[in-house]
Amino acid sequence: MIDEEISIETTARGKPPEPKKASGLEIGITYIIALSILLADLATKLVIERNLEINQSYVPIEAIEAIFKITYVSNTGAAFGLFPTGSKVIMVVAVIVSLVIIIYNQKLPAHHSLFRVALGLQLGGALGNFLSRVRIGHVTDFLDFGPWPVSNIADISIVVGTILLGILMIFEKEERPAADDSDISFETPESQESEAGEESPVIWNE
Repeated sequence: MIDEEISIETTARGKPPEPKKASGLEIGITYIIALSILLADLATKLVIERNLEINQSYVPIEAIEAIFKITYVSNTGAAFGLFPTGSKVIMVVAVIVSLVIIIYNQKLPAHHSLFRVALGLQLGGALGNFLSRVRIGHVTDFLDFGPWPVSNIADISIVVGTILLGILMIFEKEERPAADDSDISFETPESQESEAGEESPVIWNE
């Protein structure tokens, strides 16, 4: 009888609650951000392609020319000009990554809005550069920050989303053990007997 009570109590206290399913509005955060990044990336690339020649630069503010200027660069590789000969492979990877993000976003429980922001940034960036490859065969880069490789809005979105996701995962990993230790408690026969002994004093009959 005692064993059955211990089992029931352990299950009730030790089993974590089922995660709450995210609402459609919360799931939509990822897609709203991704669409915003995709449209902003496409619009800026079109402006650059129609107003500058490849390798041509434009200096919007002369005082910061050494730090920032706009330079139209044709990129057949990954973000920031990496892997310049792997365009087709990168396109396949972009499709796979996008599908993984969509599936993960659908399964992610409620109250993970910042996670969805990070996923939206990555999804929008991946789709932005993928669309460029389909549209003109290469990615248009134009954000020229001094010594850094020329990039675009999609590239920056992917980097920011990846960094944000990494930070959130680190914090979640640190918080989880503390929550588990505080929520789970186990009672043994010895502890029950001890409690029973404290509550019921022994009476000696002479």
